[in-house]
Amino acid sequence: MEITAQMVKGLRQQSGAGIMECKNALKETNGDIEEAVTYLRKKGLAKADKKADRETGDGTVCTYIHPGSKIGVLAQVLCETDFVASTPEFQELGKDICMHIAAAKPRFVSRDEVTEDVLSKEKEIFAAQARDSGKPEKIIDKIVTGKIDKFYEENCLLEQKFIKDSDSTIQEVIKQKIAVLGENILIGNFSRFEIGN
Repeated sequence: MEITAQMVKGLRQQSGAGIMECKNALKETNGDIEEAVTYLRKKGLAKADKKADRETGDGTVCTYIHPGSKIGVLAQVLCETDFVASTPEFQELGKDICMHIAAAKPRFVSRDEVTEDVLSKEKEIFAAQARDSGKPEKIIDKIVTGKIDKFYEENCLLEQKFIKDSDSTIQEVIKQKIAVLGENILIGNFSRFEIGN
């Protein structure tokens, strides 16, 4: 199948990938745009994983104030160079992450930040709930493990489903930007402020 400039342009707009990467992806997938997007995402995620150990000594403090000025977010979004920190794609990522934090109310950046105190308290609550609902003792541990995974998904920013695209987690959104921008990107600290709560 002939890969036209129009097809390449369409894929670039959808994926944010470079011209040659788009052309190759379309060749690999016989011109199927949807398949090409998936192909690029997989390649991008593999590239992003390779960059995960690189030092993030730059970045920006991003902000978001929700209309009505009752909710505000400050977040450190880190990258490797000031060049990438000043790109529109990086700035947009920072704004999206702040907007997501405003809406989804994460308590931690990642599961590494969840303290043992918090975990044992949650496990205790989940076990008590399972017992109260009459579940047999032998499956309570399994139930608690499942609920702890759900707790991470709901409370850890990187594991939450992105509010603008529920097919992707925040971690996946960041990896996609790493693939486009070519630098490691991390979330440092964040603070969410709300009036009346």
